[in-house]
Amino acid sequence: MARLALIAAICMIAAGYASAFGPGGAPAWAPWMLALGIPTALGGIMALGATRGNAGIGQLKAPFAFVFLILAAGFCAALALPADEGPLSTLWLGLPTRAAIIIYGIGLLPIVVLPVAYALTFETQTLSASDIERVRALAREIREKAGSAPSEAESSAGTTETPS
Repeated sequence: MARLALIAAICMIAAGYASAFGPGGAPAWAPWMLALGIPTALGGIMALGATRGNAGIGQLKAPFAFVFLILAAGFCAALALPADEGPLSTLWLGLPTRAAIIIYGIGLLPIVVLPVAYALTFETQTLSASDIERVRALAREIREKAGSAPSEAESSAGTTETPS
């Protein structure tokens, strides 16, 4: 699903950018394609990066969905709000409404949510000691087939074998 979402997002982003080359400039739908394509691409990339074998992304589904929704809602809200900011506009922590949505909602909120989600799921989502040993054994096997000895850095990285 993450790959399909990423492909769809890339197509949406490409269509939004390509539409700007038309004779009348970018149509009204182009920024909306970007507003939905960018969060979809980020969600797909996050899911691909967190996927572990056939287990999927596990407990990270909710935080990833939350981040996707915040990004999509933020971009769409910034596009949908009228461009009527002036010297007497309401400020949100020093910023006009649309800028506050972009900075605080799109910029800062995911920076808070994703590290907390990662920390809470670290034990179940990262490589275990047996996974790391399996990777090392596979690397030793590949090296033996290629006929090369491990480098000094690989030898001192915690393996118990001596270089041959």
